[in-house]
Amino acid sequence: MSDIHVEQITKTFGGQAALKGVSVHVGTGEMVALIGASGSGKSTLIRTISGLVSGDRTGGSVRIGGVVMQENGRLSPQAKTIRGGVGVIFQQFNLVSRLSVLTNVLVGFLGQIPALRGTFALFTREEKMKALTALDRVGIAHTARRRASTLSGGQQQRAAIARALVQNAQVILADEPIASLDPASAKKVMETLAAINRDEGITIVVSLHQVEYARRYCPRTIALRDGMVAYDGPSAALTNDFLRELYGEASEELVLPDAPLRPAPVREGIIAGPSLATA
Repeated sequence: MSDIHVEQITKTFGGQAALKGVSVHVGTGEMVALIGASGSGKSTLIRTISGLVSGDRTGGSVRIGGVVMQENGRLSPQAKTIRGGVGVIFQQFNLVSRLSVLTNVLVGFLGQIPALRGTFALFTREEKMKALTALDRVGIAHTARRRASTLSGGQQQRAAIARALVQNAQVILADEPIASLDPASAKKVMETLAAINRDEGITIVVSLHQVEYARRYCPRTIALRDGMVAYDGPSAALTNDFLRELYGEASEELVLPDAPLRPAPVREGIIAGPSLATA
């Protein structure tokens, strides 16, 4: 259960369409960046794939591993089971600050153990060892006994990734996981996600506000514009000049201030090299 199929999903909030007939396919073991200017629909798409948001009842579906997560605006009876294999990482970490880092990671087991044990945080030695292994995997095993509130932002985000690992997630959806981090912490988080994708074969979709991270860590990028897919292809093709053609003035918020300007692709007609996807 690790590929993702989104077919003709539309989502409207208060009469404003956040997604307009979006269709994407992410193959098993891919690491795909999702980019777009503010309001383009990135977070809505992430939440729709994860089943946290239902699409409009205008048709459309989301399937993960071939199993329906939602269809025609309704979550399927299998949605809860599917969510057990989908780790969702948010910008704000979603850790309980007063609890230890280890306990926060152990929360990833809650969907796998009896409710009574989960309610009273009765975790086995084996589960604790798995959580410690996950923390070691993301490079912060030494913080296991510390309160989550004492960690830096980058460390907290890596703890959230460790929580997804103990969940045995086959798909990780990361919604702007580095947006609130300094460049060094952002680099470490992206390196961690890329290593997990490479070594464990976990399918990862990560929404990013700055394209340079997509170029560096994700072989493929899906670009949204006004709730529609505007580009789907190699990240290496996303030159700064192409982004300006795609987003106009809004492209400035997608490019890091220190990102080198890349030469424009050779033109044949209006745009050569990467092509704009039709919506």
